[in-house]
Amino acid sequence: MNKNINVGLIGYGIGGQVFHAPVLTVVDGLILKKIRAIKAGQVSLAKKRYPETELVATAEDIIDDNAIDLVIIAAPNTHHFPMARQALNAGKHVVVDKPFTITSAEADELIALANKKQKLLSVFQSRRFDSDFRTVQKIIESGLLGNIVELESRYDRFRNYLKPNAWREEAIPGSGLLYDLGSHLIDQALTLFGLPLAVTAFIMNQRTGTKVDDNFELILKYPGMKVTLKSGMLVREPLQRFVLLGENGSFVKKGMDVQEEALKAGLSAQTTTGWGIEPIEIWGILNATVKGIHISGRVESEKGDYIAYYQNIYDAVSKQSPLIVTAGQARNVIRIIELAIQSDKLEKTIEFN
Repeated sequence: MNKNINVGLIGYGIGGQVFHAPVLTVVDGLILKKIRAIKAGQVSLAKKRYPETELVATAEDIIDDNAIDLVIIAAPNTHHFPMARQALNAGKHVVVDKPFTITSAEADELIALANKKQKLLSVFQSRRFDSDFRTVQKIIESGLLGNIVELESRYDRFRNYLKPNAWREEAIPGSGLLYDLGSHLIDQALTLFGLPLAVTAFIMNQRTGTKVDDNFELILKYPGMKVTLKSGMLVREPLQRFVLLGENGSFVKKGMDVQEEALKAGLSAQTTTGWGIEPIEIWGILNATVKGIHISGRVESEKGDYIAYYQNIYDAVSKQSPLIVTAGQARNVIRIIELAIQSDKLEKTIEFN
């Protein structure tokens, strides 16, 4: 029988509702004891979905509770640093939703504090567990394409209006598309290839009246290789999600991992067959010559598995297993964002430092 780890979730917006609560509760041994929810609709939904979980009004109701072992912070980005610091000082293990912090200096402070307190600190970089990314990762590791020379990855949306009363649409630290979707794309690139030599960025405000960036292109320079990361809010027709080029050929992939839409629909991995399995229509296409044999056709996508993140968190807390997503890795994502902002402002390439 697994040891129980009592969890407190701070925030029950889209992040808490869709990505954290329904995923962590599938893991045997993670017990969702408390949720901080403020808005009436969020409180009502949380009560309906988790009747045995206590609903509280403040973060302190979770952080100051001696029975809580693990605090998950799914609050707006400006709250990530102070809440994580408060939770670590209270002796809690902490998971922070992405982006980790607003600045790399804040990230460094939290990492030092977690080490001092000897507590787990991780960041919910969920897109490492997407089916499409796992497929790209496996193709690179297989060596089918030979030496990789270029990767283009994009994560787009279409919303040609400003979402009312949304903090991400306000001109505050950590808002905008670069911190939002950019943190996913950057984390994936660093997971595949490590830290770049330099960063070049183009960051734009495209929608009429927007106060925040809603389009960006980042170019990460590696020895003999280029990684281009793109995102925009005015992309109505889906473009290629991944374009991977190597000396032996290429791999291209459209479509997004199916887990998010399933979770938004209220489905669960516990009750849904084929969880995380992509339909054949959005499998990627490989075109390569391997050992003199030309191969061209669809590649079955790897299974998406957000649950693996929280299973790892449980194992790390209860069995001291290594973390898959470390705070140090998440810190480097924030550093790339800082360098991208600097690059765009100065209109020049910035070396990684």
